[in-house]
Amino acid sequence: MIDIILIFLIQIVFVPILTLRTIFMVKSEKEKASFVGALEALVYIFGVSLVLSGEQSIGQMIAYALGFGIGIYIGGIIENKLAIGYTTYNVNLQSHNIELIEKLRFEGYGVTVYEGQGRDSERYKLEILTKRSSEPKLEWIIEEYEPKAFIISYEPRKFKGGFLVKAMKKRLNVKKQKELKL
Repeated sequence: MIDIILIFLIQIVFVPILTLRTIFMVKSEKEKASFVGALEALVYIFGVSLVLSGEQSIGQMIAYALGFGIGIYIGGIIENKLAIGYTTYNVNLQSHNIELIEKLRFEGYGVTVYEGQGRDSERYKLEILTKRSSEPKLEWIIEEYEPKAFIISYEPRKFKGGFLVKAMKKRLNVKKQKELKL
Protein backbone atom coordinates (compact mmCIF):
# COMPACT_ATOMS: atom_id res chain seq x y z
CA MET A 1 0.00 0.00 0.00
CA ILE A 2 2.90 2.36 0.74
CA ASP A 3 4.21 1.81 -2.82
CA ILE A 4 0.84 2.82 -4.27
CA ILE A 5 0.73 6.03 -2.22
CA LEU A 6 4.36 6.85 -3.13
CA ILE A 7 3.73 6.28 -6.83
CA PHE A 8 0.67 8.53 -6.66
CA LEU A 9 2.58 11.30 -4.83
CA ILE A 10 5.59 11.04 -7.14
CA GLN A 11 3.34 11.56 -10.16
CA ILE A 12 1.71 14.56 -8.50
CA VAL A 13 5.19 16.08 -8.09
CA PHE A 14 6.69 14.85 -11.39
CA VAL A 15 4.04 16.05 -13.84
CA PRO A 16 3.92 19.71 -12.68
CA ILE A 17 7.73 19.80 -12.88
CA LEU A 18 7.53 18.37 -16.42
CA THR A 19 4.90 21.01 -17.27
CA LEU A 20 7.06 23.85 -16.00
CA ARG A 21 10.14 22.58 -17.85
CA THR A 22 8.18 22.46 -21.08
CA ILE A 23 6.82 25.97 -20.56
CA PHE A 24 10.28 27.36 -19.78
CA MET A 25 11.59 25.81 -23.00
CA VAL A 26 8.74 27.22 -25.07
CA LYS A 27 9.36 30.64 -23.52
CA SER A 28 13.11 30.37 -24.34
CA GLU A 29 14.11 30.40 -20.66
CA LYS A 30 16.81 27.76 -21.11
CA GLU A 31 18.53 28.22 -17.75
CA LYS A 32 15.32 27.69 -15.79
CA ALA A 33 14.36 24.80 -18.06
CA SER A 34 17.73 23.12 -17.42
CA PHE A 35 17.41 23.40 -13.66
CA VAL A 36 13.81 22.17 -13.62
CA GLY A 37 14.74 19.41 -16.10
CA ALA A 38 17.42 18.07 -13.75
CA LEU A 39 14.88 18.03 -10.93
CA GLU A 40 12.39 16.33 -13.24
CA ALA A 41 14.91 13.61 -14.12
CA LEU A 42 15.66 12.97 -10.45
CA VAL A 43 11.98 12.55 -9.57
CA TYR A 44 11.40 10.44 -12.69
CA ILE A 45 14.27 8.04 -11.93
CA PHE A 46 13.09 7.64 -8.36
CA GLY A 47 9.53 6.96 -9.53
CA VAL A 48 10.51 4.51 -12.26
CA SER A 49 12.78 2.57 -9.91
CA LEU A 50 9.91 2.31 -7.45
CA VAL A 51 7.46 1.14 -10.13
CA LEU A 52 9.87 -1.39 -11.65
CA SER A 53 11.14 -2.86 -8.40
CA GLY A 54 9.16 -5.97 -7.71
CA GLU A 55 5.83 -7.09 -9.07
CA GLN A 56 3.51 -4.43 -10.45
CA SER A 57 -0.07 -4.42 -9.26
CA ILE A 58 -3.24 -2.97 -10.72
CA GLY A 59 -3.27 -0.57 -7.75
CA GLN A 60 0.16 0.78 -8.71
CA MET A 61 -0.93 1.29 -12.31
CA ILE A 62 -4.09 3.11 -11.25
CA ALA A 63 -2.10 5.24 -8.79
CA TYR A 64 0.35 6.11 -11.59
CA ALA A 65 -2.47 7.13 -13.96
CA LEU A 66 -4.44 9.09 -11.34
CA GLY A 67 -1.29 10.84 -10.12
CA PHE A 68 -0.44 11.76 -13.70
CA GLY A 69 -3.89 13.28 -14.31
CA ILE A 70 -3.92 15.21 -11.04
CA GLY A 71 -0.34 16.31 -11.70
CA ILE A 72 -1.39 17.84 -15.03
CA TYR A 73 -4.16 19.73 -13.26
CA ILE A 74 -1.77 21.00 -10.55
CA GLY A 75 0.83 21.92 -13.20
CA GLY A 76 -1.79 24.04 -14.98
CA ILE A 77 -2.66 25.85 -11.76
CA ILE A 78 1.01 26.54 -11.02
CA GLU A 79 1.61 27.81 -14.56
CA ASN A 80 -1.39 30.15 -14.32
CA LYS A 81 -0.11 31.51 -11.00
CA LEU A 82 3.39 32.09 -12.39
CA ALA A 83 1.94 33.68 -15.57
CA ILE A 84 5.21 33.41 -17.48
CA GLY A 85 5.57 35.54 -20.59
CA TYR A 86 3.57 38.15 -22.44
CA THR A 87 0.22 38.46 -24.15
CA THR A 88 -0.89 40.69 -26.99
CA TYR A 89 -4.43 42.00 -26.82
CA ASN A 90 -6.32 43.24 -29.84
CA VAL A 91 -9.25 45.26 -28.53
CA ASN A 92 -11.85 46.26 -31.11
CA LEU A 93 -14.02 49.27 -30.25
CA GLN A 94 -17.02 50.87 -31.90
CA SER A 95 -15.84 54.37 -30.98
CA HIS A 96 -12.55 56.14 -30.41
CA ASN A 97 -12.59 55.83 -26.60
CA ILE A 98 -9.96 58.41 -25.57
CA GLU A 99 -10.67 57.85 -21.84
CA LEU A 100 -9.84 54.14 -22.14
CA ILE A 101 -6.69 54.81 -24.17
CA GLU A 102 -5.44 57.43 -21.70
CA LYS A 103 -6.23 55.21 -18.71
CA LEU A 104 -4.31 52.29 -20.24
CA ARG A 105 -1.31 54.50 -20.99
CA PHE A 106 -1.45 56.04 -17.51
CA GLU A 107 -1.34 52.50 -16.06
CA GLY A 108 1.83 51.80 -18.06
CA TYR A 109 0.43 49.77 -20.95
CA GLY A 110 1.81 50.44 -24.42
CA VAL A 111 -1.20 51.10 -26.66
CA THR A 112 -1.21 51.45 -30.42
CA VAL A 113 -4.49 52.65 -31.97
CA TYR A 114 -5.62 51.71 -35.48
CA GLU A 115 -8.62 53.00 -37.35
CA GLY A 116 -10.44 50.68 -39.71
CA GLN A 117 -13.67 50.13 -41.58
CA GLY A 118 -16.11 47.59 -40.18
CA ARG A 119 -19.19 46.27 -41.97
CA ASP A 120 -21.44 49.08 -40.74
CA SER A 121 -19.10 51.85 -39.57
CA GLU A 122 -15.62 52.87 -38.55
CA ARG A 123 -13.95 50.73 -35.90
CA TYR A 124 -10.94 51.27 -33.69
CA LYS A 125 -8.43 48.63 -32.72
CA LEU A 126 -6.12 48.89 -29.76
CA GLU A 127 -3.04 46.70 -29.77
CA ILE A 128 -1.64 46.15 -26.29
CA LEU A 129 1.35 44.05 -25.21
CA THR A 130 1.33 43.11 -21.53
CA LYS A 131 2.86 40.69 -19.07
CA ARG A 132 0.59 37.71 -18.49
CA SER A 133 0.55 38.56 -14.80
CA SER A 134 -1.06 41.91 -15.68
CA GLU A 135 -3.89 40.41 -17.76
CA PRO A 136 -6.59 40.56 -15.06
CA LYS A 137 -5.96 44.26 -14.42
CA LEU A 138 -5.95 45.02 -18.14
CA GLU A 139 -9.20 43.14 -18.69
CA TRP A 140 -10.80 44.91 -15.73
CA ILE A 141 -9.87 48.35 -17.13
CA ILE A 142 -11.20 47.47 -20.59
CA GLU A 143 -14.45 46.13 -19.10
CA GLU A 144 -14.86 49.27 -16.97
CA TYR A 145 -14.40 51.71 -19.87
CA GLU A 146 -15.69 49.66 -22.82
CA PRO A 147 -17.90 46.71 -21.77
CA LYS A 148 -18.88 45.90 -25.38
CA ALA A 149 -15.29 45.65 -26.64
CA PHE A 150 -14.40 42.63 -28.75
CA ILE A 151 -11.12 41.22 -27.42
CA ILE A 152 -8.70 38.73 -28.94
CA SER A 153 -5.52 37.75 -27.13
CA TYR A 154 -2.55 35.65 -28.11
CA GLU A 155 0.99 34.98 -26.93
CA PRO A 156 3.75 36.45 -29.09
CA ARG A 157 6.92 34.34 -29.42
CA LYS A 158 9.33 37.16 -30.23
CA PHE A 159 9.35 40.91 -30.24
CA LYS A 160 11.95 43.57 -30.90
CA GLY A 161 11.95 47.31 -30.28
CA GLY A 162 9.06 49.46 -29.20
CA PHE A 163 7.79 50.88 -25.91
CA LEU A 164 7.75 47.70 -23.84
CA VAL A 165 11.15 46.41 -24.96
CA LYS A 166 12.76 49.75 -24.02
CA ALA A 167 11.15 49.59 -20.59
CA MET A 168 12.32 45.97 -20.11
CA LYS A 169 15.90 46.86 -21.12
CA LYS A 170 15.86 49.80 -18.73
CA ARG A 171 14.71 47.53 -15.84
CA LEU A 172 17.36 44.96 -16.80
CA ASN A 173 20.12 47.59 -16.78
CA VAL A 174 19.00 48.87 -13.36
CA LYS A 175 19.03 45.29 -12.03
CA LYS A 176 22.53 44.68 -13.44
CA GLN A 177 23.80 47.92 -11.89
CA LYS A 178 22.41 46.89 -8.49
CA GLU A 179 24.08 43.46 -8.80
CA LEU A 180 27.43 45.05 -9.66
CA LYS A 181 27.25 47.29 -6.56
CA LEU A 182 26.71 44.25 -4.34
